[in-house]
Amino acid sequence: QLQLVQSGGGLVQAGGSLRISCTASGYTEGMAWFRQAPGKQRQFVAFNNRSGTKTYYADFLKGRFTASRDNAKNTAYLQMNSLEPEVPVAYYCASEININGAAFYAVLRYAYWGPGPQVTVSS
Repeated sequence: QLQLVQSGGGLVQAGGSLRISCTASGYTEGMAWFRQAPGKQRQFVAFNNRSGTKTYYADFLKGRFTASRDNAKNTAYLQMNSLEPEVPVAYYCASEININGAAFYAVLRYAYWGPGPQVTVSS
């Protein structure tokens, strides 16, 4: 059973930066990031395929986030810059070990999920 361990959530001031990492216990194909605010549905943030040749972002990010991965370390990263004030939001990494037909931005595509540390951006 693949396990994903996340680190890097916390409190940051508006306009600041934060990086979250996600380390997998084994081989992964696509790795994605989602966010979820209290009472809201989980929302797609970013995706990297294994080779790094395909990277996609949610439109609302406006170029502020960068998703990357280091396959030698089985680790993915989400660099978040110019953070805007909002309620605490959980950021989840998600992974697949086999590519299925679901869209890269779909929650159901991913069988493995990290714990989703909270990110709080204060004004």
